[in-house]
Amino acid sequence: MNTPASAAPARFASAFITLRNNAVTRVAEPDESSETVGGDVFVQAMRGAATGVNIVTTDGAAGRFGLTVSAFSSVSAEPPMVLVCINSRSPACKAIHRNRRFCVNVLSEAQRAVADSFAGHPATGRAYDFGVASWTVSQTGSPILDKSIASFDCAVATVIDAGSHSIFVGAVKDVTSNAASPLLYTGGSYRRAGNKL
Repeated sequence: MNTPASAAPARFASAFITLRNNAVTRVAEPDESSETVGGDVFVQAMRGAATGVNIVTTDGAAGRFGLTVSAFSSVSAEPPMVLVCINSRSPACKAIHRNRRFCVNVLSEAQRAVADSFAGHPATGRAYDFGVASWTVSQTGSPILDKSIASFDCAVATVIDAGSHSIFVGAVKDVTSNAASPLLYTGGSYRRAGNKL
């Protein structure tokens, strides 16, 4: 059940923001006195979540960068919007801020080596090396990974700073899609999608 922001307890207030006309409005101020769970406990619990594996790319005045991420979601279909969460210390985060564009490439199970490379620990070669795979250039100029399950080419609409990460909300300018089995990640390792339930 959805609870209206105005009726929410103060300890949950930090979760309620609205996005209208590409502007972020905080509905209620966070309760700074409320306790939060410890980081180690949080990370351990998050290991149980199963997510897709994606590479977020950007290119422009700030340079060409790519990064493997799991925090990717649809935001809206009308108009088409998505979001990605990227650690604020990452050079890719700073580049997306400056380039004002990004592309989310959803990986297939055949692209594990590409995921490892852009996660910073390739089996061979250099980390974050675009030479590990084939790419095309998107409408906005960001790299699209060949044979990815889908790509979402975006212009940055809104940036929200949240804890250690920046949340980039993108207005989707173009998409591609291919039929393939997705690469999944849970429990600290890659998995493949199983049979339908």
